[in-house]
Amino acid sequence: MKLIIAYIRPECLNAVKQELYSRKVYNMSVTNVLGSGRQKGFTETYRGIIMEVNLLKKVRLEIGVNDDFVEAAVEGISAGARTGKEGDGVIFVVECTAAIRIRTQETGPSAMG
Repeated sequence: MKLIIAYIRPECLNAVKQELYSRKVYNMSVTNVLGSGRQKGFTETYRGIIMEVNLLKKVRLEIGVNDDFVEAAVEGISAGARTGKEGDGVIFVVECTAAIRIRTQETGPSAMG
């Protein structure tokens, strides 16, 4: 079992979801976050004051999958989020040692769905 954590552009979320659905990956959590990476942000002027905006809006996806679906999920996220510009995002694949479905108390890969 793996936990896939991805940070993507907010405007790419619908495309990523469609790519994941086409690969039969349906379970995900989505969170709006602020962060900085290689983009480093930008400066803008507001009422004559120069402001540096270095925390940019991103979307964090968390997807728990069985080992059979890791490659499909990573490919789906990459395909939906890729624009070719800096700031497209990053994907982390982390080992998941346990999963428990609260309703049925299923454990392990069967709890992932």
